[in-house]
Amino acid sequence: MATDQRKPLPFIANFAAGAIAGVSEILTFYPLDVVKTRMQLETGKGKHGMVGTLQSIIKEEGFGRLYRGLVPPLLLEAPKRATKFAANDFWGKTYMNLTGESKMTPQLSILTGCSAGATESFVVVPFELVKIKLQDKASTFAGPMDVVKTVIRKEGVLGLYNGMEATFWRHFWWNGGYFGCIYQVKAMMPKAETPQAQLLNNFISGSVGGFVGTLVNTPFDVVKSRIQGASKVPGVVPKYNWTYPALMTVMREEGPAALYKGFLPKVLRLAPGGGVLLLVVEFTLGVFRQALGPPYL
Repeated sequence: MATDQRKPLPFIANFAAGAIAGVSEILTFYPLDVVKTRMQLETGKGKHGMVGTLQSIIKEEGFGRLYRGLVPPLLLEAPKRATKFAANDFWGKTYMNLTGESKMTPQLSILTGCSAGATESFVVVPFELVKIKLQDKASTFAGPMDVVKTVIRKEGVLGLYNGMEATFWRHFWWNGGYFGCIYQVKAMMPKAETPQAQLLNNFISGSVGGFVGTLVNTPFDVVKSRIQGASKVPGVVPKYNWTYPALMTVMREEGPAALYKGFLPKVLRLAPGGGVLLLVVEFTLGVFRQALGPPYL
């Protein structure tokens, strides 16, 4: 059956493919995320670049520190990635129905990605908060549950959603860039005649999407790390509170370059990571199509 005529896979297939892809990606690239967070939490002029930060962590804290805070994102990756791809599928179909388009357009692909990112952000905030608290060099928490208990005791359950607004913008802009680029790059590439060529196309388009998404959303990620990394003091207004004012504060005090702290480890993770993500998703969906047979093929 022609690709544009085959029946869409059920929600559970998109959910499972996103989950498997997310876990694969995080196990491969997690240490870069720790390095990225450390660089973003460092105020003022950065003392270390990516390599210096990596060496400092290993030398002062041991190699295992590069995997500290792995449990929350690992638990999060399945629902997060699953939500990302399932929401992208849902919003894509919704916008195509609303506009009467029979195929995805560049404008709809960006709108769809942004909507999927906004949806995803509601799932990830508590997990991201716990991860940032554990990745901080000054962290004295015993583990994920210690963070959760401490935050709830001091700030209530809603404290776990500290940084919600910044997370919303981070995911909104990353997904818009990621999914928008995947569509554009795939359209520009020669048609894949073999499964190997299709895999290469997916990896290249996913990597380009990951790069552009990271370029667009890094300033929002820096602010999110600052908001979630800070300890709230009763009666004191946090220095970093709302996203756009915080962007201006960082730029005014540390210069525009500070908004791209951690960009190198972030892009080294998310560009090839975006490729790996799309590769695994497309491969897994292909397995589901084969297993379900016509009319999904």
